[in-house]
Amino acid sequence: MRHRLFRWSKNGINKLVMNRGLYICKKNIIMAVEVLNDQSFKDKLASSPFVAVKYYADWCGSCRLFSPKFRRLSESEAYQNISFVDVNAEENPEARKLAGVTNLPFLAVFKDGKMVNGAATNKEEILLDMLNELN
Repeated sequence: MRHRLFRWSKNGINKLVMNRGLYICKKNIIMAVEVLNDQSFKDKLASSPFVAVKYYADWCGSCRLFSPKFRRLSESEAYQNISFVDVNAEENPEARKLAGVTNLPFLAVFKDGKMVNGAATNKEEILLDMLNELN
């Protein structure tokens, strides 16, 4: 018989698993969405093989509505090998030019520093299709 107990912590979920009378402690770190500027965005593309980007603006209501969905996907175990990034399109023109952002919110996925796919949308299904292209 196997019992799982979860205790939330600031850095992630601590799991205590009881298996044959032994307690095993495992720690899963939940990925967060990083907010980057032009320079840190270039650094992230150079250091991470897979990057999902949401371009936004502070005034954009659709961008704000999509943020919880983007954050939830960043916490999913299915996409733990992908870095999730927010970039303010108005304040970071170089990052915006790399993806050819025309409208907001704009979602893009990068593989080995090169853009694989991008779309001006707030549909979670389209982002899921993009993420599945990377995996």
